[in-house]
Amino acid sequence: MHQLSIQNLQKTYANGVKAINNISLAIGTGIFGLLGPNGAGKSSLMKTIVGLQKPDSGQITFNGADVLADPTAVKRHLGFLPQDFGVYPKTSAYDLLNHLAILKGVTNSAERKEQILALLDKVNLYQHRKKEVHTFSGGMRQRFGVAQALLGNPKIVIVDEPTAGLDPEERNRFNSLLSEIGEDIIIILSTHLVEDVRNLCSKMAIMNNGTVLAQGNPEVLIAQLDGKIWQKQVTRSELKTYKQDHTVISSQFIAGKMSIRLSGDQGPDSFISVAPTLEDVYFATLNQD
Repeated sequence: MHQLSIQNLQKTYANGVKAINNISLAIGTGIFGLLGPNGAGKSSLMKTIVGLQKPDSGQITFNGADVLADPTAVKRHLGFLPQDFGVYPKTSAYDLLNHLAILKGVTNSAERKEQILALLDKVNLYQHRKKEVHTFSGGMRQRFGVAQALLGNPKIVIVDEPTAGLDPEERNRFNSLLSEIGEDIIIILSTHLVEDVRNLCSKMAIMNNGTVLAQGNPEVLIAQLDGKIWQKQVTRSELKTYKQDHTVISSQFIAGKMSIRLSGDQGPDSFISVAPTLEDVYFATLNQD
């Protein structure tokens, strides 16, 4: 079992923005979901963990070792799949992985070849190994990203907004790949998509404005809202009234009609009690912020 411990982490940028506001998290083996809207501070936290920026204060340890005192110690065990991989050179998938493996310190050429071919097979790109990566579809690029993140057998893999822009089939394929590799290592999945966290994560945290607002097991967080979510179909003018008097956590069109969900111990007249979802947990938590 691996353990990443983050304690009282703080980071304020020169413009006064508190990107990381006293965050403490304990992250073990498996897939940990970091859920929050764009601009919540998720990427700032990821950058700090991987050593791309130093915090103002606080502590990060991995399996007991101080990450901030010796960033290279954790980098040896780290794989990173950033949100935007940038422009790929006109290089084949195999050659690019070979180049990246050398940078990662996989110096034995026979071992390197074996690892690259095994990874290309794992992410279902073996048959495309001689193709130039810049010609890959979005889903293939993401799977290539996973292969490069897994070079050198890391113990922590950080994945930033991985399924944005993927079609449903590619998302499913990508998510099943993540769940397979998450059995033995720590994967931190940073996303604004509730569905990805619901499908993959046994532990999660909800973040906004640089602060962790809630954390725990998704099922437990959902259970805490039992009997507290109320739903009704409304007109547009009714929505305004309800927003003034109640905590409207979400509104969406279902079969062409506006349906709203409220949170509270008691629902207004004509609202029905409904089973809570992780989306309700997310919106109710953000509304408290």
